[in-house]
Formats: sequence, C-alpha cells, structure tokens
Amino acid sequence: MQTRILIIEDHVLVREAMALTLAQVGEGVSCQQASNATEAIAMLEADPDCDLLVVDLMLPEINGFSLLGVIAKRFPDVPALVVSALDDRESVQRAMKAGASGFVSKASPSNTLIEAVRTVLAGGVFTPDAATSGDNGNRNRRASQAFAERFQLTAAQGRVLELVAQGKSNRDIAEFLGLSEGTVKVHVSAILRALGVTSRAQALLMMTRAGLRV
Repeated sequence: MQTRILIIEDHVLVREAMALTLAQVGEGVSCQQASNATEAIAMLEADPDCDLLVVDLMLPEINGFSLLGVIAKRFPDVPALVVSALDDRESVQRAMKAGASGFVSKASPSNTLIEAVRTVLAGGVFTPDAATSGDNGNRNRRASQAFAERFQLTAAQGRVLELVAQGKSNRDIAEFLGLSEGTVKVHVSAILRALGVTSRAQALLMMTRAGLRV
C-alpha cells in the first residue's frame, strides 16, 4: 500500500534530501513537495488523500506555525510532523500546541527523522523530548547560549541571532517572532555592536569559529 507524504520546505536541496531520506521509511513511500504554505494548501484541497505532512517552521509569507493551525482546522485527519532548525523548547512546545504530531530538529541524524515518521504514521506522537535529546542539538544549543552570554546579549538578541545564523532576513525574523521589522533591525544592530563587527557575514564567521553550526 502506498504511503503519501507531502514535504513543505522552501529550500529545494533540503526538500530533495528529505525525500531521499523518507524513501527509507518503507516500500511504497511517495513524496510530493511544496515550497510554501499556500502551495501546500492548494495541493491538499485538490487531493486531500495524504498520509503525512512534513512541515518546516520558517516558511515564506505564511510560517509553519500558522500553517499547522490551518491544517488542524481544515485537514484534521492529516497528521503533521515538524522538521525545523528552530529546535528550542519554546518552538517545540508552540508547534505541538498548534497541532503537530511530532517534532524533529534538523540537527538530528536521518534515522531520527525516519523513526519519527514511522511513529506518527502509526498514530503515535514523537515527543519533543525525543526530538531534542540528540547530542548534536544539545551541543549546539549550549554553544549558542554560551556565545550569547559571552557577548552579554539579551535573551531577545540571542533569539534573533539564532535566526540570523540560519540566513533569515529581517522580514522573515520579524514575521516569525511577531515583531516589527524595525525592532528586528534594532536588535541586529545591537548584536553587531556587541560582537564588534560591521556585517552579518562577519558575525556568522565569529559564530562558526566559536563552534556553532550555522
């Protein structure tokens, strides 16, 4: 019997890599791909016979949290598994509260994603603790916190810095955190001053040298 999975991720290479990984879930797995929430919703409306959605949180225009809410209301029989680089506990809890059946950090190995998919397809829930307990994710989280503390960044600045490290624009960060773009610009400027650099590229270089995965 065929298992149909819809991957909703705006980065093409990441989508393709996920599709290759998900092919290992079992025989008969078929993966479709959408680059944003609007496209995904249109695909579900045209053909709602889907077994699982794999959702990124940082999607353009409509973020993953909002998409989870739409799915829960309009397609309640289709489970959603979040796969995101935003793996802090607040984001995990928010995603689960919005209706996700599981959460996997992008820092996790491929076998964790496969395990999560199998769990959710079987009607279970892949818990946040299981998703965030990997050594790689924990090490990067500790390194990120230490980096922020080293330069005396506020909690808000540290959160913005994490998103900057993922290559997100001020507009994307503002939409995700529910801030104005002007506020994000103020945070970014303060971060650059604290780090003693003049550009995002220099900030990313410093984070890399400090042992963070960016």
